[in-house]
Amino acid sequence: MSKATAYREMTDDELNVALSEAGENLFNLKLQQTLGQLENPAQIQLTRRNIARIQTVLNERAATQQETENV
Repeated sequence: MSKATAYREMTDDELNVALSEAGENLFNLKLQQTLGQLENPAQIQLTRRNIARIQTVLNERAATQQETENV
């Protein structure tokens, strides 16, 4: 099962919590990088991709909801 599929199975509230946590994690990773304490720079890219996946799922749901309201 892909990560996007796992995110699609979550509720909107769970996605918003995951997005908030990922944002905080990204901030901390960037801070560690600035201080020279980051051991694995690839973590930043993985976190950014997860944020993008979550936002994509939320945007898909918003578009679907808007389409059903307009019908």
